[in-house]
Amino acid sequence: MAEHSTILQDISFSIIFAVFAAHIMKLLRQPLLLGYVIGGILLGSNMGFGLVYDKHSIEIMSEIGLILLLFIIGLEINLKEIARMGKSMLVLAIAQIGLSVVLGYIAFSAFLGGKAQGFDVLYIAMAISLSSTLIVVKLLHDKFEVRTLPGKLTIGILVFQDIWAILFMGVQPNLANPEILTIGKSILFVVILVLVAFFTSRYILARLFHASSKAPELILLTAIAWSFLLAAAAAKLGLSMEMGALIAGVSIAAFPYGVDVISKLAGIRDFFVTLFFVSLGLKMPVPGVDTLVFAFVLILVVLITRLVSIIPTVRLLEGNYKPGILAALNLSQISEFALVIMTLGVSYGHISQHLSGTIVTTMLLFSVVSTYLISYNNEIAGYLFLLFNKLGLKDRAQSQQVSRETKPQRDIVVLGFFRIAGGFLDIVEQKAPKLKKRISVVDYRISNAKALKERGFNWIYGDLAHPEALEHSGIDSASTIFVSISDTFLKGTNSMRLLATLKKMSPKARIIMVAEDDDNAIRLKEAGADHVLIPGQLTGISLYHYLFDLTGSYETIPQTQQN
Repeated sequence: MAEHSTILQDISFSIIFAVFAAHIMKLLRQPLLLGYVIGGILLGSNMGFGLVYDKHSIEIMSEIGLILLLFIIGLEINLKEIARMGKSMLVLAIAQIGLSVVLGYIAFSAFLGGKAQGFDVLYIAMAISLSSTLIVVKLLHDKFEVRTLPGKLTIGILVFQDIWAILFMGVQPNLANPEILTIGKSILFVVILVLVAFFTSRYILARLFHASSKAPELILLTAIAWSFLLAAAAAKLGLSMEMGALIAGVSIAAFPYGVDVISKLAGIRDFFVTLFFVSLGLKMPVPGVDTLVFAFVLILVVLITRLVSIIPTVRLLEGNYKPGILAALNLSQISEFALVIMTLGVSYGHISQHLSGTIVTTMLLFSVVSTYLISYNNEIAGYLFLLFNKLGLKDRAQSQQVSRETKPQRDIVVLGFFRIAGGFLDIVEQKAPKLKKRISVVDYRISNAKALKERGFNWIYGDLAHPEALEHSGIDSASTIFVSISDTFLKGTNSMRLLATLKKMSPKARIIMVAEDDDNAIRLKEAGADHVLIPGQLTGISLYHYLFDLTGSYETIPQTQQN
């Protein structure tokens, strides 16, 4: 009993300190994950108060968070989207990853000299080739730059970096025994696992998800069970459990339920991922002068490799320097994925705990620097662009530097599909059929999906109670958002909360709401709704117009004969 009490106490301290430090980071406008690591540092015995006694228990909990994190990363990897990126994006990603690894390996082989042990230089080169999806996507989303040309280049490179990390993780357990046969066996097992996962997803999971579409919690539990099943299968094949979870996510990413699973899993994931970063802080050594010098050199090498690999490649492919400068600045940090690989490297005995701690220190410092690089990327890019011009490095298409953005096709989003939404879509089909190509319907009832798609409307699976589901539906680019259901039918949220979420996600969109009564309508208007419908009033107006049109005057409306 005492042992369980200690574990619960350690977990409690971990969450309390992580949240406390995260609030401070939020006030300082820094990434929250820095707060989680700092919370671990404060709890640890190296630089903190030594309040956590059972580090092993925290690591076990963080391992679960790691599996869930990689499962969700897999859910974010859309293979169809990768295929649409084309050869240019593939060339750019290969240039960035390849040059980062090669230049990093050369630089740190020279810098460390005889001090390097085992796979130190390889792991460092691997770490600097990966950028932080967590930091980059969050900051670009906050700045509304995800859909700009530099934003698309940035996201595209991040996707290929994830694939590169997956390939490395596939052979990582056998690096100490790098025989062709052993590595070939690992790759074969990865291929078998992928094939089995996709076959099962298509022919078994698809039917399970379809049968569970009206029970969202069952979809969530099925998805989690699937991730842990493949994680266990990967472990049996001699691969990492994280690798199995990643494959599990990718295998169901094509389903419309993927977005909903992400949104519902986010809270559980955040709890365990917080413990993962706390455990990193617990193990972080006291940074000496050598560690800080190493971290500074690492930051410098990352910046140089990003600029050297991305800017010239984008110039060759796109004809412009500025999109490449912006993408290079956006990607100038070390990924949380690199920390996963480092953690696994320590467990395999490939690298020392000291090196892993040094990389964590660098990530902490670099995340702060990177936040400002992305926040002020346009200003920094402007100065660098002027410098390039003075050096005689001109664009081929000066007038078309940055903007290649196109207006999204589906810019009218209908949230919820019930009587009012059905009536609206019927009118659109009758009166303005060309408008159908601009409309997306977000709802959780899959029974409506086939019919809506056959009629020419876009359908997205989503639960309105979870903001993350809306975030992944492309709502940030909508020109008009119509919430077609009122509080009576909204489950897990209400119209006021939903309106606040929508205004934050899509501040430029017109938002139309449905209210229960006059008081509810007034509150929604005061909260920022552009227009509010009241079903009872609409029925009354419709009836009045029917009677007026029938008689020509309200005075001549037929009265019931009294006996």
